[in-house]
Amino acid sequence: MRIGMLADIYKPHVSGVTHYIDLNKRVLEARGHEVFVFTFGERTEHEEPGVVRSPGVPVPMADSGLYLSFRFNDAAQRQLETMDVVHVHHPFLSGRLALRYCRPAGIPIVFTNHTRYDLYAQAYLPMLPDQIGTSFLQAYLPSFCREVDLVIAPSEGLRRVLRELEVEAEIEVIPNGVDLAPFAAEIEPIPRSQLGVPAEDVLLIYIGRVGPEKNLTFLVRAFAGAQAGYDEASLLIVGTGPESDNLRDLVERSGLSNKVHMTGLVPYEDIPRYLKAADAFVSASVTEVHPLSVIEALAAGLPVVGIDSPGVGDTVTDGYNGLLAKHDLPAFTAKLTRLLSDADTRRKLAGNAVESARAYDVERTSGLVEEHYQRLAMRPPRRRVRLWRDLWHRLRGAFL
Repeated sequence: MRIGMLADIYKPHVSGVTHYIDLNKRVLEARGHEVFVFTFGERTEHEEPGVVRSPGVPVPMADSGLYLSFRFNDAAQRQLETMDVVHVHHPFLSGRLALRYCRPAGIPIVFTNHTRYDLYAQAYLPMLPDQIGTSFLQAYLPSFCREVDLVIAPSEGLRRVLRELEVEAEIEVIPNGVDLAPFAAEIEPIPRSQLGVPAEDVLLIYIGRVGPEKNLTFLVRAFAGAQAGYDEASLLIVGTGPESDNLRDLVERSGLSNKVHMTGLVPYEDIPRYLKAADAFVSASVTEVHPLSVIEALAAGLPVVGIDSPGVGDTVTDGYNGLLAKHDLPAFTAKLTRLLSDADTRRKLAGNAVESARAYDVERTSGLVEEHYQRLAMRPPRRRVRLWRDLWHRLRGAFL
């Protein structure tokens, strides 16, 4: 099959969505499919095969990597029309273009909702009332989802969120897969001396984007409270983003400079070594729908402390492979304190972590998505598509 992945943003931008597309592209290509990524912006110096970029206007936000455009160029449109199925990963820019170009051509459209857009709006546009973001999504997402052929939710919690937003379309729950092999492998960890972490400390690690949606100021405050009662503890924050400077300032003002260490961006291939150096993974985010970093940590044998919310709460089972708390600072601090002070609990949770990660092997999850691609590609187009498809091609031929 010829499979088109449509995304508002792609590499070199680093995010869970770009990683998902890259990883599944490689898995599907290894199975004999042709996979193309349709996105915006300028070609990169070492562009991978199969990436089709259309021009766009760069969005002037730090670390966004986003280009604004309301059309694919003519070459991209012609190539898009040769796809057997397209998979949309953002519902707004590229999602609308999928409906514009693929629906008249009779090409099936799959949409994965990767993001809690309501909570992202609260993080980046705090001046707007919460009701505005929710009302917009209730007006937009149900109608968009009705127009696609399949909606995928990476977790059961996210499916519930979509239903609460009044999405009535067919929804399949398929986790976003992870290549577990690098994280399960026996490898040499990053030396703690290189990180500035004492060998005797219990090391907590966070890996991901350092942005307001990740709730990292909450995490640092909770760690400060837990560390006050258990001195032999350190926190390692791996990643970068628009909140990096603010977070460093908070760490310094809190007197934690010798206990909280920020590495900045590190090569993805080194992430397993950083995880192997730690004793547990921590996340205070409530915006995740299916946190790949949490699954990678579980595969590396780390228990996870997180907030019980869609995404993290679907991946972590309290008392089995990690600890979950309410979105409440004292409650989260108490869970961190318990993990830091109880070595037996850490060992028990770590033993279950690896087993629980196996359900997210990308070979399995990509296979589930592939089955839907094949089903949809063989299904007759919608009736109104059949009626208008020939006219569409004639009109395009007349103007191109």
